[in-house]
Amino acid sequence: MRTIRVETSAATILLTEAPEPKVRDRQTGEIAKDAVSGEALMTIGVVYIEEGESSLIKVTVPESGVSEGLTLGAPVSLPGLVARPWESVFNGQQRHGIAYRSAAVTPAVFPAAMGATA
Repeated sequence: MRTIRVETSAATILLTEAPEPKVRDRQTGEIAKDAVSGEALMTIGVVYIEEGESSLIKVTVPESGVSEGLTLGAPVSLPGLVARPWESVFNGQQRHGIAYRSAAVTPAVFPAAMGATA
């Protein structure tokens, strides 16, 4: 399926869940790997805030893209963030959603307030 680039320059993104290994198979505990590089994948939870609306989303990041110094509740940057629609049938029920993936997760700063003066 097609991936859709997500423009994040006007958004505030806050880390809500620390990076943890992405599990491919819950029964065996197998960790998900990137199909091209074979690198282990991690998931993080963030709140994405833009134009007064917020969404809680999970984002997949390669293990090498997880920066040091991440703090829960602090702003982060997600360079190369893309969204990919998906659908599948599980136990006879059709499911669908949007998967998010980023090249990295790095500490960021809160945006300056609009109209603020120093």
